[in-house]
Amino acid sequence: MELRVLEYFLAVAREESISGAAQFLHLSQPTLSRQLKDLETSLGKPLFLRGKRKITLTEEGRVLRKRAEEILELVHRTEREIARSEDLVAGDVYIGAGETVGMRYLTRAAHLLQREHPGVRFHVSSGDSIDVYEQLDRGLVDFGLLFDGADGTKYHSLRIPYQDTWGVLMRKDSPLAGKETVALSDLKGLPLILSRQVHAASFLKEQLGAAAGELWISGTYNLLFNGSLMVEDHLGYAVCLRNIVRVSEDSALCFKALQGAPRAEMNVVWKKHRGFSRAAEKYLEKLMEAIQEKDGWEGPAG
Repeated sequence: MELRVLEYFLAVAREESISGAAQFLHLSQPTLSRQLKDLETSLGKPLFLRGKRKITLTEEGRVLRKRAEEILELVHRTEREIARSEDLVAGDVYIGAGETVGMRYLTRAAHLLQREHPGVRFHVSSGDSIDVYEQLDRGLVDFGLLFDGADGTKYHSLRIPYQDTWGVLMRKDSPLAGKETVALSDLKGLPLILSRQVHAASFLKEQLGAAAGELWISGTYNLLFNGSLMVEDHLGYAVCLRNIVRVSEDSALCFKALQGAPRAEMNVVWKKHRGFSRAAEKYLEKLMEAIQEKDGWEGPAG
């Protein structure tokens, strides 16, 4: 599968028309049609549904579109990094991160690097650990900010001096809202909204043991802002970390720490044997400095 043909495929997917894509690519329609037919033959699957007015993607075509965009982005990024002068620190640094105040260590390091090298740009994509690990494994991000440890056989990690507290986000008119803290036994029979990653790890089930069968899991969330809306609209109680969604006097919600739950540690993670750009290398150096010399700036509150 040639990169040139992937470019052709994406052009047709974008234009939804052979003629429109051919005009954009400065190719004849027969040439483009032949290239696409050869691509479908090599894959053994139809990629397009050819209608009277436009072309749409099949399920296999949608999968290829996503992968082709990722492949070409990596190729173009690599070309830009190799073409730059060895003496120039510039380019793009990609970070995947969960929602956390601990992100301020990373943004502080980004600021320090940009003061010295204004040509460095930072791109942050938010998601839970499932999203971030997927981006790391596909080479779409240089660094991931994750809670708890990572597989040491696949990843390097750097501990961030920040912890957060597990607890429950609930409405202020909830029967549990008057408690200082919440016990696991208080959650039995209540509709719980869990983080997708916590649900996958059976976090509460591990804590409750045999009593886990009494849990009522009414839903999951990926990012907590939407989870907080679920709570506000009476869908349940969200198990989450304290410093993600801020609650105030005017808020309809409150947070109660979960008794006996372990503190959540935080790590910056990157793949082993991955070649970094000069910008990413310099960023890692600044991040280590920001962690070691955090005095003199307002770090995250744990």
